[in-house]
Amino acid sequence: MRSLTEAGVPADKVAKKIQFNLGIGSNYFMEIAKFRAARMLWAKIVEAYKPECHCEKKQEDGICRCACKMHINAVTTKYNQTLFDPYVNLLRSQTEAMSAALAGVNSITVTPFDAAYETPDDFSERLARNQQLLLKEESHLDKVVDPAGGSYYVENLTEALAEQAWKLFLSVEDEGGMLAMVKAGKVQEAINATNATRHDNAAKRKESLLGTNQFPNIKEMSEGRAPKTCSCCCKAEGNPTIATLDSARIASQFEELRLATEASGRRPKVFMLTIGNLAMRQARAQFSGNFFGCAGYEIIDNLGFKTVEDGAEAARKAGADIVVLCSSDDEYAEYGPAAFKAVGDSAIFVIAGNPACIEDLKAAGIENYVHVRCNVLETLRDFNSKLNIK
Repeated sequence: MRSLTEAGVPADKVAKKIQFNLGIGSNYFMEIAKFRAARMLWAKIVEAYKPECHCEKKQEDGICRCACKMHINAVTTKYNQTLFDPYVNLLRSQTEAMSAALAGVNSITVTPFDAAYETPDDFSERLARNQQLLLKEESHLDKVVDPAGGSYYVENLTEALAEQAWKLFLSVEDEGGMLAMVKAGKVQEAINATNATRHDNAAKRKESLLGTNQFPNIKEMSEGRAPKTCSCCCKAEGNPTIATLDSARIASQFEELRLATEASGRRPKVFMLTIGNLAMRQARAQFSGNFFGCAGYEIIDNLGFKTVEDGAEAARKAGADIVVLCSSDDEYAEYGPAAFKAVGDSAIFVIAGNPACIEDLKAAGIENYVHVRCNVLETLRDFNSKLNIK
């Protein structure tokens, strides 16, 4: 707007020719508010240029309100797409597209579900088109101008987001503008910091990716699927003169871990030694199966054993690489040392939980624990290392 108007092009012509391409994230209501806030702020910016109205019905103040409209093409993200359980990507992109439609964008591009690991084929591209048709022809989201309008939650979120975005816009201007901040690497630094935080949240399962870091399909294999490498469209060679963005998908580190397990040619067996309190042992066995399944390990669950010796013997017969003791916190003081002794060197011994008696258990030589406070990714990398999987 600034460059072209300073070059003599009328503000109304400039504004009407600008189209914004914006990504759609997975935070459903935040994305609706984002597009609504963007339209509101852009209208204020264009209005400040006082675009002259040439419409048949001119505004009293002479400002062209048509020029203040923001034209948005929204694109669903690849950032949360996964290689494993890939059809879940359809659910992710569908809710993203719905956010954009409810926010009133002009056009939507739905990224095919297989874009993370291969060049989309006719089938995946057809599904992507049909996802949009469902929203238009069956949900009729194109029939209402602003479906989210009047919702206190969305309106309040829109106002709050617009306020913070305007502050950010002004700070960028104070720093010399967007181009100056990009050349200085400040924009990339801020985005990469957010990216690192999200990867850390995924590693700790504070952010869930169904089928990857939560509830993985332990029987699923990659079947030759491999993550697509990112290539720069400008084909620049050598060291970049400007700092770059880390565009690694949020699932990439978990996929790397699971692919390493597959490449090793063996699937470590994780045996659930369930004993004691029925509710707690079942809950802990389910948690542990979900935990180790993220690395592609084979999970052997059990209904329960009368003694830890019976469980340890069954684990040896099953050829277990890892034995996980699943019981209640109150019973670990009794069962932990006994089970550790019974398993011996036949497998890596793990306790599911973070009991109050953990220091006593560590004193008895028990080193491995899995619980909700664990960094799942780092813990599984450690187990891969112990199992000589690289």
